[in-house]
Amino acid sequence: MQKLSHAIADSWVPYSHKAVFSVSANDLSERILAGVPGGDPTPFVHLVSCLEPPYFLLYVLHTPRGEGEPGRYQSPAMSQQQFHEFVQRFGNFLSSDARFDIWAHSSSDQATVVWDRHNQIFAYGPIDRYSSELRALGFVHGDASISFAHQHHYRHECDADASALLNSMNWSHSPLRPEDEQRL
Repeated sequence: MQKLSHAIADSWVPYSHKAVFSVSANDLSERILAGVPGGDPTPFVHLVSCLEPPYFLLYVLHTPRGEGEPGRYQSPAMSQQQFHEFVQRFGNFLSSDARFDIWAHSSSDQATVVWDRHNQIFAYGPIDRYSSELRALGFVHGDASISFAHQHHYRHECDADASALLNSMNWSHSPLRPEDEQRL
């Protein structure tokens, strides 16, 4: 199951990014943009794991299907082991459904890694570490942007995991921000 489909001829077919990433900069910061081939959580796990714990997750639920209110759900501080256990438990859901974005933040490194609804990773912080980690995973420089017609998938098969995720810890809930709203 894929989070995204794209149009080919008259059909919608699953879309998977190639293993590519790019580095961009503005006046304030640099960032990595990487594709997540097949929705595999491995790139997200590796980029977060190269940061200093504790980690704070932010689960941005923009398109709920009955499992909870839309909003931002922030986790308590997590060790690296707790983070790995979380991704191991919910990896299939994280890979298959586009109802959310998930962020991981390291206060020690002042760094954030975001895995979004388009199976893109945006990583802010130690760009050289991230680049090395992605290259070690077989990623090459390339364009991972989404500039074509596409569909997001919100799968009923994932509803139980979505509920279990929200019940997996004591999340702190706050409303969505305007930039969290679902857009193409």
